[in-house]
Amino acid sequence: MMILIAETNWNALLENIALRTTSTWIGVALAAWLANLVTKKVIVRVVRAVIERSRFKWDDALVEHRVFERLSHLAPALVFHLAATFFLTAESQAGSADLVRRLASVWMILAGASAASAAVDALAGFAQQSPSLRDKPVRSYGQVVKIVLLLAVGILVVATLAGKSPWALLTGLGAMTAILLLVFKDTILGFVASVQLASNDMLRIGDWVEMPKFGADGDVVDISLNTVKVQNWDKTISTIPTYNFISEGVKNWRGMSESGGRRIKRSIALDMTSVAFLTEEDLERLRQIKFLTEYLERKAVEVKAWNSERGVDDSVLVNGRRLTNLGTFRAYLELYLKDHPHIREDMTFLVRQLPPAPAGSRRHPDRDLRLQRGATLGGVRGHRRRHLRPRARGDPGVRVACLPEAGRQ
Repeated sequence: MMILIAETNWNALLENIALRTTSTWIGVALAAWLANLVTKKVIVRVVRAVIERSRFKWDDALVEHRVFERLSHLAPALVFHLAATFFLTAESQAGSADLVRRLASVWMILAGASAASAAVDALAGFAQQSPSLRDKPVRSYGQVVKIVLLLAVGILVVATLAGKSPWALLTGLGAMTAILLLVFKDTILGFVASVQLASNDMLRIGDWVEMPKFGADGDVVDISLNTVKVQNWDKTISTIPTYNFISEGVKNWRGMSESGGRRIKRSIALDMTSVAFLTEEDLERLRQIKFLTEYLERKAVEVKAWNSERGVDDSVLVNGRRLTNLGTFRAYLELYLKDHPHIREDMTFLVRQLPPAPAGSRRHPDRDLRLQRGATLGGVRGHRRRHLRPRARGDPGVRVACLPEAGRQ
């Protein structure tokens, strides 16, 4: 009889404990659900309403990236953690209470990390819109912060579940340094490259770059921790590792864009056997060209004065100074280019004679334009070629289109 009564009391006690534990967990779950509901439906909405009425812009970015919605996940996790600490105090509930506390702590760590990651994205996006930071690799720094955050979260989660100090885990990670360097090699190289690109102002969003090795020729549209995206002129996208902008050769056209001019450098082949002194008939015809009228009058006076001072015998052609069709053509090139509305006179302007080549003597106009790229540049080049380049005449030589009167070939 006594044994039966003892068994009955023990079973009743177990049922009472199980019932109380179950009811406690049901109450905790309901409290967590209620906390989550109140946080999302009331607190988050109030915060969003306050932010929408504020005059600041950076907090709008936090709303767009749902930072406060992610923070709301802390409420139910906090309820479970507090319940395990203050309500599950019975000795029989010690094991489950400890497990719940650890899981709730991990929940809060992950929720906080998720909100922090969204906040980093929001602030990076907001900073990217600033005129002073628009062309800076802000996203690269944001990605570095998120990687550090991810590593810290991983260490905290493992330490929480294992019930050990995070510093003890960090001490043990020293032996895994080689593995970590191997896994994060590209990330480390990308971070170093991003810092160098930013500190030396080597690359900005919007820069026109050329990297023939990767088939890239266009504008930089994105700079991230590991890659740089270049939109080529045919609208294709070239993705290049960030580190290659440090280790490989790259041509950046930013200087040309900022200067407002672009150099055109072309050579014109001339038949050296056609170089000759200009006769009076040649001079009369050439004076009808508007660019050469003043030049020829000034040079004629200069040459005549020079020969008179030295008593030069004009009956011999090689004596003294004389005008040649080659020199006159060079003067014409200079005057024509200076008169062109798109030629910049405040930049390098040079018309020079290059060493002879199999195709003949070459004149090399080298000058800068008041334009950067596109159809206008092609139009100026085409107009200059049509005006200055030789054209076929049906004989072995070709005659310069703009100066047929001079007999240049």
